[in-house]
Amino acid sequence: MAIREITYLAVALRVFAAALLGGLMGWERGLKNRAAGLRTYMLVCVGSCLIMLTNQFIYQSFGTGDPVRMGAQVVSGIGFLGAGTIIVTRRHQIKGLTTAAGLWADAGVGLALGIGFYEGAVVGAITVLIVMTLMQHMDSKMHRKSRSLDIYFEMSSNVPLGDLLRYVHNNSFEIADIQKEPYMDLDDGVRAYTATIKVKKRRLQEDLLEEFMQAEGVIYAEAL
Repeated sequence: MAIREITYLAVALRVFAAALLGGLMGWERGLKNRAAGLRTYMLVCVGSCLIMLTNQFIYQSFGTGDPVRMGAQVVSGIGFLGAGTIIVTRRHQIKGLTTAAGLWADAGVGLALGIGFYEGAVVGAITVLIVMTLMQHMDSKMHRKSRSLDIYFEMSSNVPLGDLLRYVHNNSFEIADIQKEPYMDLDDGVRAYTATIKVKKRRLQEDLLEEFMQAEGVIYAEAL
């Protein structure tokens, strides 16, 4: 078929489709105010498409080379860009994993379009978009109710940490790990910690956090 060969029509169709599908995936990230949004996803998808088109052009025009070699470099190289969207906050929260995974999948869509695999690119883009939108509710629901919770909390230095540990033990909690945050800029008399709280039965994270905040000396707490 003509649209699967290197023609002006095929090039225009593939690049336009890459911009469109990449934009759709980036649009969802942009609505959530992520670092990599509409333009980033479009550029990644179009760039991947162009690289694959160039690879196919070289192979068909000169009859030499590996038709998938340049595409393989995109698959591994896109990790560099994706890693730039992953950050660890001062409170040890990891953000950007979904955006990085989306960029990697976005590059795959671009490669599929670049080689003329339109069906796979469209199905792949729609699937990625569904995962990033409709599946978010299910993901949040799974994390909302759990047996463990990573938290950041601040407590008065006038209250011994042992009192908090006793409170946790008496309320059927268990602290699996607790670390003091020495570099947090807090007022005198306030200490900052990160900890992992575990319970025997699955509970709503809001309820677990609220009960933890009732401990003497705890000034502030939030889930990580």
